[in-house]
Amino acid sequence: MTVESGEMEYLVGVLLSLATVVFATVIGLDRERSFYSTVLFVIATYYVLFALMGASRRTLVIEIVIAGGFFLFGAIGFKGNFWLVAAGLLGHGIFDFVRPSLIANPGVPHWWPGFCMAFDVIFGGWLALQLLQRRNFPHSMTMDRQAG
Repeated sequence: MTVESGEMEYLVGVLLSLATVVFATVIGLDRERSFYSTVLFVIATYYVLFALMGASRRTLVIEIVIAGGFFLFGAIGFKGNFWLVAAGLLGHGIFDFVRPSLIANPGVPHWWPGFCMAFDVIFGGWLALQLLQRRNFPHSMTMDRQAG
């Protein structure tokens, strides 16, 4: 089985996301409530970086506003309902699929939306699966202190 060059970004996104999930689980990063929110924050900044590299100020402002929405999901989810973080990650994956038809950002590499969509959907789906399986996932410092 060979992977076509147009499909490679999806395969790499899936594999990198799975590797990140396994690595974070093995070393215990995923037990910290801040981990998934931080990943969402980082994911949200890439299109801003691409706009800075190759787009107009108008596009840069649009990308900053959109990233701000994902930051809001990550922050509110971190402080309250963690399902918002999962929704933000999955939502960013969906956004990766539709954004090329909505925003002209010449700084975005042609392979990025497919790669990022695959990564985000797998990563957000993993978080949703963990939330469905464990009532106290992920832990927070406040929850740990209350339990101890």
